[in-house]
Amino acid sequence: MTMPPVTTPDRIAGCELVTIPCLSDNYAFLLHDSASGATALIDAPEAAPILAELDRRRWTLSEIWITHHHADHVQALPEILAAHPDASVTGAAADARRLPSLDRTVDGGDRFAFAGHDVHVIDVSGHTMGHIAFYVPDAKAAFTADSLMALGCGRLFEGTPETMWASLSRLAVLPPETLICSGHEYTAANARFALTIEPDNAALQDRAKAIQTARDKGQPTVPSSLALELATNPFLRAGLSSVKSALSMQHDSDAAVFATIRAAKDRF
Repeated sequence: MTMPPVTTPDRIAGCELVTIPCLSDNYAFLLHDSASGATALIDAPEAAPILAELDRRRWTLSEIWITHHHADHVQALPEILAAHPDASVTGAAADARRLPSLDRTVDGGDRFAFAGHDVHVIDVSGHTMGHIAFYVPDAKAAFTADSLMALGCGRLFEGTPETMWASLSRLAVLPPETLICSGHEYTAANARFALTIEPDNAALQDRAKAIQTARDKGQPTVPSSLALELATNPFLRAGLSSVKSALSMQHDSDAAVFATIRAAKDRF
């Protein structure tokens, strides 16, 4: 079932966030500042739904922020830029050799301005090396793509478990009300796995039911809140004594527990 774009209620006056389903299970996001008219696109999986949403809202694209080099996050860039040629493209300096041509390169720890709003760049390497996330405090939103996901995290194609645990730990300390705008609709499968790690987690049980209800209606489960992820996502909870005990890893490091959970998900 094709899902329609979803507008998240304003996080601040004049700031709009639109979630756009793309391909079979990807998401792109538009962040729009009504005062200036500036609009940013985060990742470019598929041109048609993104361009249709921009046209429907009569928005002109100002900026494109790329999280990592995988094709399902960059492949629509040429077609989108053909329609919005004045849009600038931002991506990671560390991964510039594998990204489309960039107008601005950034590193983890950098900040830049978008329509007067601070944008924080966070190194979230692990799924790929050079993967970055964009955190916009004013919008209370973090665009995490394939690092922290709804009830999950990205498979470790390039990084080590220690690298990914460090990346997730950087995201975990953001304000709990932060919206986690991740890159895929994997949440139902992630919930089934999460219940194998914490079957008695009441918050997780409730979330799994809500996810199934949403999916049955063709509704997206992305974005989610960081507070909800901290309460239910096993990949963020690897440092908790209850999770360590459940895995008989009470004396192991947080990163080692995360590695065990990630390996179990890979086999799931």
